[in-house]
Formats: sequence, C-alpha cells, structure tokens
Amino acid sequence: MLPSSWIAAAAGAALGFATVIVSLSAGAVAAEEIGATLTPEILQDIARVEAEIDLIEAQTLERLATPPDNQVQQIELLGKSMLYDKQLSVLRNEACAFCHMPETGFTGPVSELNRSTGAYPGSVRTRYSERKPQTHAYAPLSPVLHYNPAQGDLVGGNFWDMRATGRRLGNPAAEQAEGPPTNPVEMGLPDIACAVYRASQRPYRALFEKVWGRQAFAIGWPSDVEQVCDQPGPPASTNPLPVHLNEADRGRAGATFDQMAQSIASYEASAEVTPFTSKYDAVLTDKAQFTPQEKAGYDLFRGKAGCNACHRDGGPGEDPLFTDFTASNIGVPANPRLPYYREDRPDARGYVANPAGSSFVDGGVGSFLSKGHPLSQPSVADANWVKFAPKNLGLFQVPTLRNVDKRPNPGFVKAYGHNGYFTSLKMIVHFYNTRDVLPRCNSNDAGEGTTCWPKPESDDNLNTTELGRLGLSDTEEDALVSFMRTLTDGFMSRDQK
Repeated sequence: MLPSSWIAAAAGAALGFATVIVSLSAGAVAAEEIGATLTPEILQDIARVEAEIDLIEAQTLERLATPPDNQVQQIELLGKSMLYDKQLSVLRNEACAFCHMPETGFTGPVSELNRSTGAYPGSVRTRYSERKPQTHAYAPLSPVLHYNPAQGDLVGGNFWDMRATGRRLGNPAAEQAEGPPTNPVEMGLPDIACAVYRASQRPYRALFEKVWGRQAFAIGWPSDVEQVCDQPGPPASTNPLPVHLNEADRGRAGATFDQMAQSIASYEASAEVTPFTSKYDAVLTDKAQFTPQEKAGYDLFRGKAGCNACHRDGGPGEDPLFTDFTASNIGVPANPRLPYYREDRPDARGYVANPAGSSFVDGGVGSFLSKGHPLSQPSVADANWVKFAPKNLGLFQVPTLRNVDKRPNPGFVKAYGHNGYFTSLKMIVHFYNTRDVLPRCNSNDAGEGTTCWPKPESDDNLNTTELGRLGLSDTEEDALVSFMRTLTDGFMSRDQK
C-alpha cells in the first residue's frame, strides 16, 4: 500500500500549486528547456494540471494494494496507471494525460496553451507538435482503418491523419498510444524499449506481470540503459535502436510495448472515459428533455446545417458517436500561433523538428498515405492505399462532437480544428456557416473570425458541398452551440439505469 503521505502531498499540490511552478522553472525543467512561449501564465496553468495528474496517479497507484479480481478491470487499472505516469517520458516530466484530462473531455487541459499556441509542449519543453491534442474518449470505438469503395472513403483509425490504423494490433486506440512515447516533440523517448524499461521500474509492474505474464520484463537490459533513455530522441540514423538488446529481448520489448498500449486503450474504452452520460443520452432514453433552444439546435444539426452528414448521431445499428470516422478538408486556416512554424532551427540538443519552417503545410491523411508522419509512425500505411494519397491530401479525420464543449469553468478556452486555430465553439460554427460568404482577411485584420476569414491552410480537396454558406442566422448559430453542449458527459451517473 502506498504511504498516506503520497496522497496528502498530491492533494496539497492540487490545492496550492505555487511550489510546483518553482520546481518547473528552477529544477524539473531547465531554463533553456522552458522556451519563450511558456509565459508565467502558461507555467501556472501547467503547474495546476501537473498537480492534478500527480493526485490522480497517487490515487490510482493506491488501488494496486487491492487490485480488482476481474481481469478486464485489472487491465483498465494498468492502463490508467500508465496514462498518468510522467516517468514514461524522457525527462520524467510529462504523462500522456498532460494532453488528455477528464475535465476537458480528455483533450487539452491547459487553457492558456489552447488560447495561445493550440499545440502542447513535449517533455523537452521547447518542442511542440504541429497539431492540437485530440480527445481519446470514444476513440477506441473507431473501426480499424479500411477503404470503403462505395463511398470512396477511408474510414476509421486514430489521430488526425488516421495513421494509427489498427491494422497491426486490431485496435486503432492501442496503436495511437504507441505514437507519443517516442515522438521527439511529445514524450521524446529515443527507443520503445525505454518505455518498457521505465515501466519495469514502476509500482504497477507486479500487476502487469500478473495480467500479461512474467516474461514481459524478463529482458537483459544493457548497463547503459538509464543513460541512453535519459537522452531525448530522435536517435541517430546510424543507431536507430539505441537500447542495444539481443534479438529475443528486442522481441520481448516489442511485445510488452504492445501490451502497454493495449492496456491504455482498454482504460480509454472503459466507462470512466467513454461513458455515454450526456444530456443527449438522457434525452434519448426519456430521462430528460431539451430546452427549446437545444431542440432548435438539434433540428438544425439534422436539417438545415447538415452537421449530421459527417457528425452522425447514429442510425440503425449505430451508436450516436457524432463522427462517421471519415476525413475532410473543411478549409481551416493556418494557425500562426503554432510554435512548430519556428522549429526550423536546431534546438539546444541540435534537433530540428520542422525543416520547412513557416512554409510548412500540413497534408493530413494524404501525407500519411504517401510518406508517413515524420515524427510518429505507430502504423504503416497499406501499400494498396498509396494511390489514394492525392485525393486525401489536406484531409483530417472528422472528430467526435462528444464532449466538444466540456470544460472545467465557463472562462476556460478550448481549441478546435486540427491545428487549434479556433478558440471557441461559436467561432467554428460561424466558420462552417460563413467560410465562403465572408471576404478574405487582410493582414492583422481586426474582423478575423467574425467578418472575414483567412484563406485555408490547404486548398487541396476542399469540402465545398457540406459547409461554407449554410445561411444560418446568429440565433441559429447559437442554437447549434446550445445543442452541442448537451453532448457533455456527466449529466447522468455512469450507474444510472
């Protein structure tokens, strides 16, 4: 059983996190790793989230003393333990949950980052991704990526570019969980074996071996494994697997890494993360009623606004997941706030994340099909799909609208779109409505987002049939927002019958 002091310390941090800010700037993250984009306001917001992560981790590890008897719940407990474990990042400072917290529907929980950068810093705090975090709630319900010839669409997978296909493990969410640990702009480990080694040192090791077998960590680790795993990736091209293991141990490490990912996906599929407890779900089962504005919004959603064409609310044999798991280019403008555009010079460790600099254009699904993702390739694209790359250039997966407005308080800023360009639900609804009606913005136009829009980041395969000139009034836009707020989980108890 964990010492009660652990729980007390984590609780104290969650209530008063000024000391965490001190540790961020003075010790846990060296000054050169903080970067100019991490303002005092952002550091304070990060400290709050990290204190919450520490508290949830301590409470989760406390459960290891008396783990559940049921194997499914054991795997979920393992997954949660790893999701909130900072030790699985290269500098031991960033858990998976840093980008996926419950109070925001398991997407980005740092309001100041959502407002100012859209993307989140990695374990090396000067490195940022090119995209905003997606929610991992409901993500395990995505099908394995496949091509539907009748629709002419790729369907399924995880990540904005569908690159966690699920074709190898049969589970896109598990393959998604394998992307961040070795992504140099996220958790930053130089080798998947480092994630396995770090897990072998953690309190959940015994439960892991009980569930997956004693062979999981029966690996002959080299004497320099600690030093190797403390060095941020990517590894040198001449030494792509810097943890030097024999063939059998490398195979065991790979299998254990898969099991770690499957455990995380199991937790993400649990009722704690994917609960179907929104007001919308209550209305479906006659346990609640929409307000007049919510009902008007739902009618627009299914009718005049056409949202239901992609954000499907279900049909015969379907759960109402509010996505069809296809991809589209809705014409999102480039987000100039992304630090990724400025990652075209070597950082303090000599790494260049974005050689294209300000000329970078995110190709989405098409880029994955033709050349993979430069920073994270949890799955390999089917060679039969390469021919579909041109028609998928600029496309991004249709996100679920469940928890689209879940936030801890009314003043909290959430980011929307693959690059976080939009900073309110009203703003993105207005974009869907007026993208092709309002003029293009001039440089530094005060009307941007209200009376004008910048050009799309990419014109390739732009969706011009389902959005752009919906003809909605301001009142109708507000009604749509009101309806989408009914998709926030927590309206009902998970145990409600």
